[in-house]
Amino acid sequence: MTRSDRSGEGISGPIRYVYTYASHEDESELCELELSTLFGCAVTGKNGIVACRDEQPLDADRSPFIKRRIDVMHQADELPQLMERLRGMDTAGDTFKVLYTEGDEPHAYEARRAMERQIGASIGGVADMRQPQRLYGLMRYGGQWLFGPCRDSEAVWLRHQRKPCNYSTALPVRAARAIVNIAAGRLTEGKRLIDPCCGMGSVLIEALSMGVTIEGMDKNPLAVRGARENLTHFGYPDVVRLGDMTERDGRYDAAIVDLPYNLCSVLTDEAQLSMLRAVRRMSDRAVIVATADIGMQLEAAGMHVASGILLRKGSFARHVSVVK
Repeated sequence: MTRSDRSGEGISGPIRYVYTYASHEDESELCELELSTLFGCAVTGKNGIVACRDEQPLDADRSPFIKRRIDVMHQADELPQLMERLRGMDTAGDTFKVLYTEGDEPHAYEARRAMERQIGASIGGVADMRQPQRLYGLMRYGGQWLFGPCRDSEAVWLRHQRKPCNYSTALPVRAARAIVNIAAGRLTEGKRLIDPCCGMGSVLIEALSMGVTIEGMDKNPLAVRGARENLTHFGYPDVVRLGDMTERDGRYDAAIVDLPYNLCSVLTDEAQLSMLRAVRRMSDRAVIVATADIGMQLEAAGMHVASGILLRKGSFARHVSVVK
């Protein structure tokens, strides 16, 4: 298990929040890029921990790779010291449960359960293993025992997999959500995004579900109709218009473009370059998804590749480029 600790230059003080994350090996590069964007630090590996000293937490449902967030209330060098600090802690009459979360010092199963019982016995209140009103997390990390309220991701994006209309070649929902986060960054208030080749609206749905302001367009009437049906199905507003992105005016904070690649949407090099130049006019920052390395076309369109990763699904790979 790899770890990332936001304790770099200019950051001091106790750990405030701890996040656990995991991804399939096919999506590990996407996971790293997304979490590094959201937390502003290097995040590596298929699974691990991000420990933050930020004042404000990140919602546990924001990333499709985050599994749990612990809001650190107490830290101690040794478990008995932590237990002493928790004695008499008031749960306001609510039932509770303590969840051991693996940190950087692994413990055997029985030891985990024993520590949960010990910590639970130190808390004033009634433990409930089935339907507790409060959840607390316990973790050994960085030579410290960390304890505090915790919240597991509810994976709200999973329901978006059941769209009424879909392309077989559409971006997977998890990838679409991560790409929105890469494009928008952690702070989204006041930002406007555009998906000028929106297809059935996978990116639009993920953005809207996170409160990100976004517009979509497509020159295919069938795609626009399908995107509108999908948005309505999930209770989101109609943010789609019919149109050609190469004729679109206006400026946005970021653009997300999944270049067409199915049998009915084969692009010529000239058409692809025209689309990329349109994206350049719309925004200074964009995330471009393609089924081949298009570095030369991006350069010809006046774009600089800040970072790039491969998103794999079996033998099929997508090239995801963050351009400025």
